[in-house]
Amino acid sequence: MQPRLKAGIWVRGQIAICQSKLITAMVAHKGNEDAGAVLLKLNRFAAGCYVFSRVTTLDGDMGWMQVAGGADGGRETEFACDEYWRKQVKFDRDVWVLEVEDHKGEYELDAPLVDF
Repeated sequence: MQPRLKAGIWVRGQIAICQSKLITAMVAHKGNEDAGAVLLKLNRFAAGCYVFSRVTTLDGDMGWMQVAGGADGGRETEFACDEYWRKQVKFDRDVWVLEVEDHKGEYELDAPLVDF
C-alpha cells in the first residue's frame, strides 16, 4: 500500500505539473482538502474527452478508472463528461474535479488505468 497525498495537495501538484508543460489545468470544483474523492476531466479535444475517477485497487495501490467520455472527440462527449461530474458533485460536495485541457496529448495519468 502506497502512502497517499491529501486530495488538495495532489490537485495543486497536478496543476503545477501541467503549468510546467504549458498545459491548461484548473479546479472545476473544490472538494474536501484532506480526503475528498478526485475526478479528472481530461479534454483532448479531437482525440476525445474523458472523466477518470481516482480509485484504490484491491492491492491498496492508487489507480484510475474511466467513468465517462470516449474517443469520439465531439462536443456531445464533452457535455456528457461535464454532466457526469456535475451529478457527482450534487451527490458528494467533497469531491474534487480537476479539468485538464490537453491539445497535444502530453498529460499522463500518475497511476495505471484499472477495471473492476
